Amino acid sequence: MNSKVQSLKAFLGSAGRVALVEVAGTKGSTPREKGAFMLVSPTAILGTIGGGQLEYMAIDKARQMLFSPLEGEMAARRPEGVLTGGTTRASSTAATTPPGGFAATRPSRGRGARIEVDEVCATLDVPLGPEIGQCCGGRVEVLIRLVDAALEAEMIRTAEAEEAHLPHVYIFGGGHVGQALASTIALLPVHGVVIETRAEALEGMPETVETRLTAMPEAEIRIAPAGTAFAILTHDHALDFLIVAEALKRDDAAYVGMIGSKTKKATFRNWFLKSAEGSEAEFARLVSPIGGDAVKDKRPQVIAALAAAEIMTALVSHDTASSAARHDTHEKAVAG
Repeated sequence: MNSKVQSLKAFLGSAGRVALVEVAGTKGSTPREKGAFMLVSPTAILGTIGGGQLEYMAIDKARQMLFSPLEGEMAARRPEGVLTGGTTRASSTAATTPPGGFAATRPSRGRGARIEVDEVCATLDVPLGPEIGQCCGGRVEVLIRLVDAALEAEMIRTAEAEEAHLPHVYIFGGGHVGQALASTIALLPVHGVVIETRAEALEGMPETVETRLTAMPEAEIRIAPAGTAFAILTHDHALDFLIVAEALKRDDAAYVGMIGSKTKKATFRNWFLKSAEGSEAEFARLVSPIGGDAVKDKRPQVIAALAAAEIMTALVSHDTASSAARHDTHEKAVAG
């Protein structure tokens, strides 16, 4: 399994000079939230702060800061460019701030933007209006810093902490839909796990998704972290039923979904209530078919996209509810 932390380490280890571009503040409607970041090297990019002209401007300024001292010194002998409207302010040192910046390359854009630069960091305060070709309407403050050893270590520690607290998504079954769902989940901020009884079904899974081969997949339910989302779509209906029954007994699950038809769901209900000692309240938590039935399309990729959206919605709702419950408990404890 190749985790997102490993991807970060690989980028930092191979990119050479790197700048960290981070959303430091937002006002109004913006493409990304505070804390969103990307890494910029002279030839590559990892991550995004929302795309569009804002991102292009930030990349341009970051790459100026990555110039060698000699290139920076030569470039800084030419005057800084001023964006249309005359509102840009830039203070810089000769060693790190090349000429013009994005102002020189995009003279008709950036009205109302402000740039402040020192030797190792730059701050861009940019209105997201028609002047830069974006219509979000808000304003974004972007902090750009050259990555040194201390900042690199801090970024890795933060990424490891965040990865340790990612919500888990367990996908039972590596068939066509399981493969498609795993590929979709791999793009999301979750820890994906695909569980199978067939070794060949685990071949070709995304590198960022964990795989587990086991003869008793239902046992994986019992050791899953609280707040896990379970998507059950194996090659065997009887196995599906066993796994779903186990998952519905986890009242701390964020989501329990089973692939299938209305008939399959009705058959499972009869078995669950009569033979598995299940209750109507537990059964009511089952989502089936996964992805809903509003879109009449059974292609695996379509089902996966709909199911992934459904799962993410459930994870966010569960996290919000859990946070609210923890807050209430804390408040009651403080109140005595």
